Amino acid sequence: MTAAAVLCPQDGDIVLDLCAAPGGKSTQLAMSAKLQLLVANEPIPGRAQILSRNIERMGISNAIVTSAYPDQLAKKWPSYFDKILVDAPCSGEGMFRKHPETRAEWNEQASVRCAERQLDILTSAAKMLRADGKMVYSTCTFNRYENEGVLEAFLAAHSDFHLCAFSLPGLPAAPQGYLHLWPHQIRGEGHFVALLEKDGSSTPSLVKPSLPSVDKKTAAQIADFYSSIGCSPLCPNALFAGRPVLLPDNYPDLNGIRTLRAGLHLGEFKGKAFIPDHAVALAAHFTRFVELDDAQIYTYLHGDVLPCAESLKGFVVLTYKGYQIGFGKASDGMIKNHYPKGLRK
Repeated sequence: MTAAAVLCPQDGDIVLDLCAAPGGKSTQLAMSAKLQLLVANEPIPGRAQILSRNIERMGISNAIVTSAYPDQLAKKWPSYFDKILVDAPCSGEGMFRKHPETRAEWNEQASVRCAERQLDILTSAAKMLRADGKMVYSTCTFNRYENEGVLEAFLAAHSDFHLCAFSLPGLPAAPQGYLHLWPHQIRGEGHFVALLEKDGSSTPSLVKPSLPSVDKKTAAQIADFYSSIGCSPLCPNALFAGRPVLLPDNYPDLNGIRTLRAGLHLGEFKGKAFIPDHAVALAAHFTRFVELDDAQIYTYLHGDVLPCAESLKGFVVLTYKGYQIGFGKASDGMIKNHYPKGLRK
């Protein structure tokens, strides 16, 4: 959690988590401030799918999930982000205690290769950071190749960057701009984190929308639907994979970038009926809901129907101990289950 805390995004920031899977740091960043936009990227497709699911299940509505290599993104999004987190893939020495089997996989050559890749990633990230923006570089390893060595090589090639001193409650201060966290000194595994700032000043640039828009009639229908089931009107402003989504303003150009999730997915029309997306039940606030007890929550998560009052009709959010869990559709004294099949237990 240290890396995201050191980055410390502010309200209104546009933030990139460049090596984001499985998503713990992305969700931490999203919940630490009212971000304008979070882009969570993971180059490996399988890991990107996990990242996308975690963004959804944590109810994050202002995120875009991509799966691309850093150099590809750097060509598309120069000087776009206020804050960037580079939690780089590394040799994992800090995980030796937690995962002893990783010790057998380690060798010095692997550390050198990791350092080369980390420098490439950091170099691509630098191109996407706005002047006066900040960037965190972190690893879960101990050796100098991948930590101070990468920083020294990066700063030698980028005179417009400098390290920034930082401190966090409960941890040693970092007057040099970087910090080693040793597992024999803290409650946790081994980590390295550094804070960099890009010199200069800049003003946000407007980006032309790259996704198709939603026609006004369809947008109004969707807004009316959500209003009718106890939610503030949600009006889509784009189509992603043919389905209506609500995206933050000034989102980046997504053409040519493999994108798994874009903003808040609102649902789809099946014939004349509109079916809400599970993500909305987790992200939006509803005043119309059915609270489940301990037995009913297991029934719902299993995918089964639930009894309800005969007077209850239409889509409703199911809650448990105040937490919104998912949708159901009430009819004839029963709630048909709309919990996603891939999540059922």
